[in-house]
Amino acid sequence: MKLCRSGMQKLFIGGLVTAMGVLAAFTAAATGGLVVDLSNDEVEITTDFNGSSVLMFGAIDVAGDVVVVVKGPLGPKTVRKKERIGGVWLNTDEVTFGNVPAFYAVAANRPLHKIAAAEIRDGEEIGLEFLRFDPALQSAAEPTAKLAEYHRALIRNKREAGLYRASLYPLQILSDKLFRTEIWFPASVATGAYRVVVYVLEGGRVIDRQSVTLTARKVGVGAEIYQFAHQQSALYGIVAIIIAVAAGWLAAAVFRKT
Repeated sequence: MKLCRSGMQKLFIGGLVTAMGVLAAFTAAATGGLVVDLSNDEVEITTDFNGSSVLMFGAIDVAGDVVVVVKGPLGPKTVRKKERIGGVWLNTDEVTFGNVPAFYAVAANRPLHKIAAAEIRDGEEIGLEFLRFDPALQSAAEPTAKLAEYHRALIRNKREAGLYRASLYPLQILSDKLFRTEIWFPASVATGAYRVVVYVLEGGRVIDRQSVTLTARKVGVGAEIYQFAHQQSALYGIVAIIIAVAAGWLAAAVFRKT
């Protein structure tokens, strides 16, 4: 039986993950705790990046539930309200939040409401309905009702962009010890550090947790251009103008000849 190259790669990766999972199980048994690892702790964003999935796996030493929350990078985000005035859409109001994750996703072995009560999930921000944002200083005095409205709008916009996922990613627990899940990072994912928190719950209570860091970064020519544009912004602007003028001159010369 012949296997294509991609098929062999999948078999190899699957076998490697299984072996690492077994090793994690032995480690968990030896240390008496939760063991977590990633197939890759970096997401490399190239010029032709179309998204990437990251495999998260590990082992537990109790027969409980497992929930994985991926969140980050945190930063300020302004939500603007547009209204049609005189036939033109204009920004009429805005609210800025200060600790907004660019990406948010949750994986679990079964529905969250069957794993823990709402107050437990609320305390740990497990589930999109419990994700909280603090208003930035310039918006701190806004009425509570207005902040809630803009909070809902921000989550809606992030969901439409594919950066917040309301439904759960499936998580498998094998032999009450090994677990694994895959999280998809879309093409529009932001660069920076992502915090991956794995919770172990038993009887609706969090009995163990562990976090690891995943980094998304630009690589290749795109990364060099990005760094140049941010570190040498004035020079980048001059070069961009020169290239635009040269391209226009060349196009005009070609059209004159034809």
